[in-house]
Amino acid sequence: MLGMGTTRELPSILIIDDDMVSREVMATVLTMTGYTIHTAAQGELALALIDEGGCSPEVILMDAQMPGLKGTGLVRELRARSKAAIYAMSGSDVSEDLKKAVDGYLFKPFNPQALQQLIEKHHAPASIANLQDAPVIKAETLAQLRAMMSPAAVREIYAAVVNDLNKREAALQQSLAAGDSGAIKMIGHAIKGGASMAGAMQVSQVGALLEAGGDQLDNVPALLDQLKVAGDKLRRMLDAEFPPKG
Repeated sequence: MLGMGTTRELPSILIIDDDMVSREVMATVLTMTGYTIHTAAQGELALALIDEGGCSPEVILMDAQMPGLKGTGLVRELRARSKAAIYAMSGSDVSEDLKKAVDGYLFKPFNPQALQQLIEKHHAPASIANLQDAPVIKAETLAQLRAMMSPAAVREIYAAVVNDLNKREAALQQSLAAGDSGAIKMIGHAIKGGASMAGAMQVSQVGALLEAGGDQLDNVPALLDQLKVAGDKLRRMLDAEFPPKG
């Protein structure tokens, strides 16, 4: 669901939980998804891990009720050492003070999808502002395809991506008009996957943004504009690299 292979840099996560089973289950699920995971059984151990350079987390998941340093006191110490987003986890209600101190919270038990969605909501794979930094086509992927097949066959692959993109853009417009955020996220996921396989980086990143933020309908029109720009660039590069015959 979250992985984009080499096209997406996933945030590193520090899990702080005194319950070994909860800690290990979360670590296993997120490691399998592609995240770099560090764990600590207590708040004091988490601080020591950061102080010693054992990890530099971008996301911290902390249990709301643990022995020793916990709650707002732990959040304060973590903030002093890290710029990570901090999320509290609890099996009961979270105090108002803690709610204000953290960036979000989850109630136990929660499924892996809820955890992944929370992380994706706050850690989008890219932003519109830096899409221009990504290559239109990843050079390594293009070189591999050239080595494996004829220029005509390579052109067919990218032509298929372009043609699929036309259909996806129309479907996105329809889904936006209907206010169907679920469909938008699914279409974004499909765009991301297909374009990523072909090394179409800018298209893939817009697809990832649609998947992660499709529930924020006000932002979708801007992403549709960026998808059109990325698609146009891909078409122009296709014609430049593999001029159509005749």
